[in-house]
Amino acid sequence: MLNIRSEEEIGLIRESNLLVSKTLAEVARWIRPGITTLELDRIAEQFIRDHGAEPGFKGYNGYPNTLCTSVNSEVVHGIPSSYELKEGDVVSVDCGVFWNGYYGDTAYTFEVGKVSEEVKKLLRITREALMKGIEQAVAGRRVGDISFAVQHHAESAGYSVVRELVGHGLGTKLHEPPEVPNYGNRGQGVKLRKGLVICIEPMINMGKKHILGAKDGWTIRTADNLPSAHFELAVAVDEKKADVLSTFRFIEEALEQKNK
Repeated sequence: MLNIRSEEEIGLIRESNLLVSKTLAEVARWIRPGITTLELDRIAEQFIRDHGAEPGFKGYNGYPNTLCTSVNSEVVHGIPSSYELKEGDVVSVDCGVFWNGYYGDTAYTFEVGKVSEEVKKLLRITREALMKGIEQAVAGRRVGDISFAVQHHAESAGYSVVRELVGHGLGTKLHEPPEVPNYGNRGQGVKLRKGLVICIEPMINMGKKHILGAKDGWTIRTADNLPSAHFELAVAVDEKKADVLSTFRFIEEALEQKNK
């Protein structure tokens, strides 16, 4: 069963997603060589609670923290720790909030200091793949149209798409139907209807598509230990083009200020 949201509900989901976007912008201000991922987690939790919301991930299926911080070859679900970010690292920061009965969920992969041109390209292509997917989130199209757009853009650039992890519906629960894979065929899958809210989140590997789970039961990394990138936005399906509910604008403004 798909949850088709009213305009009022979409407004509330937008508020939650804008708070996530602002939380990631706050995290962006602190990312630098030498900071631990656990410090970033504390900053995010404080920011969310200061705004009257609750961390969406903390306690979800037993997850222990506010953020998922996945460094370099870690794809997703990295647990914040005493690891100190290093010059040249990339770190995917995935964040969720629960506010006014609805969830927000967004992710951004950050550069730590100066990263290689090779890694910069991976991040750029992954983000472009997300935008290609969002272009397909229009009423009357199908989930497979989103999936194909993401896969085609990533694989055309020589990268691989993680198969086991997917995007998802979003609303009163963090994960709702439908699943939104990052690979697939046009014209297949669930038909998109106006008012459906989904998270599109390409997870793209520099090397092979294969992944491994860590002993902590959460962290997923690439099997070949090459870098991975992850970007995520929440969108509401609409008639002519997707209504994007979360944004990278606040993050980019924070990074611009920091780099001045």
